[in-house]
Amino acid sequence: MQVTETLNEGLKREYKILVSADELEAKVTEKLEEARPNVTLKGFRKGKVPLAMLKKQFGKSVLGETMQETIDGAISAQFDETGDKPAMQPDVKMVNEDWKEGDDIEVTLSYEKLPEISEVSLEGVKLDKLVVKASDTDIHEALETLAAQVQDFEEKDGAAENGDQIVFDFVGKVDGDAFEGGSAEGFALVLGSANFIPGFEDQLIGISAGDEKSVEVTFPEDYQADHLAGKPAVFDCKVHAVKAPKSAAIDDAMAEKLGAETLDALKTQISERLEGEYSGAARMVLKRDFMDQLDERIAFDVPESLLDAEAKQIAHQLWHDENPDVEGHDHPEIEPTEEHISLATRRVKLGLYLAEIGTQKEIEVTDAEMQQAIMQEAQKYPGQERAYFEFVQKNAGARQQLSAPIFEDKVIDAILSDIEVTDKEIDKEALQKAVDALEA
Repeated sequence: MQVTETLNEGLKREYKILVSADELEAKVTEKLEEARPNVTLKGFRKGKVPLAMLKKQFGKSVLGETMQETIDGAISAQFDETGDKPAMQPDVKMVNEDWKEGDDIEVTLSYEKLPEISEVSLEGVKLDKLVVKASDTDIHEALETLAAQVQDFEEKDGAAENGDQIVFDFVGKVDGDAFEGGSAEGFALVLGSANFIPGFEDQLIGISAGDEKSVEVTFPEDYQADHLAGKPAVFDCKVHAVKAPKSAAIDDAMAEKLGAETLDALKTQISERLEGEYSGAARMVLKRDFMDQLDERIAFDVPESLLDAEAKQIAHQLWHDENPDVEGHDHPEIEPTEEHISLATRRVKLGLYLAEIGTQKEIEVTDAEMQQAIMQEAQKYPGQERAYFEFVQKNAGARQQLSAPIFEDKVIDAILSDIEVTDKEIDKEALQKAVDALEA
């Protein structure tokens, strides 16, 4: 086998690999000899079939298998010898496409190799970790929001408005006959909640305690009860009370409704939640600051194939963000702009550097971390969690999308452990400005 380098330009490499017909024939013979002891053909005892007959019977299939193994082996040996790691799937082409048995095999191997990642000095890198404490005002605002969510109702004089609660009896009839499940007494309904079929609640706006009214509606065509679907109905209603909403009192009783033992315990929970949100936002600011400083310090050639793929992905994603009504890929070809290419260069460069550091530090994403990430992502698809789990199990690309940010964060944390990071306490408004600046 002969390997000849035909291109060595930047990160691009190309080799011509020549496997002689004699070498291929020898490999085929070796394979047949290995199999011979276990082969049985009519008229011959096991293991006594002549080699010439084996070649006639199985030669073509063994030849094809041997050609593929020989080419794969030559490529693998070439990577072992050079130490190159291809940036993308190598391009392997048969030169003599009209090859026939007895000819030499000639293939070309083309690829871009990953660059050598040189050590980067992080001396002088200083970072501020923004810290925001939950203020009494923040906690009180959160309590008021919760109080509105667990609102109570108190009786009022006058007509019912949207958002009010009415307590009433009703009897539903189709073709003059009451139907099963269409009646109730003392039922509490918040007008505007859309708990009843379309048009029902709107007709009760303006009604007062003691009033009676017949509400005429039509059941939707896709109503779950087939015997009612699409049919007109009349509901005879009698209102006993009209109640206006009021926020719950901020006290221990409200806290208990929300699963806390006391109001103080609820305040503690709110404080922890708010500071967790602030911490997450501060993490994004810290990460961007670090990546900006890192980007200025690392320098190596970026594989054009990776850059092109990343730029196209960015351009495609941003186009869909600007055209949310277009689904799928039925749209004109999207050409990356200079801005897309610049962003892609940064992403690829930082990604390759962090991947190298992660390898050096033997950082891995654990099964537990992956499982947690899958569970969190599955919550975005209520009712379809099982289907999502199955999709991720079968789709390596989906698993990679989930593991990549976890891996990146673990690598960054490992690097930050050796960098001077100073806590800087600010208020939430300053934190919001810092987060807004990330999108500028």
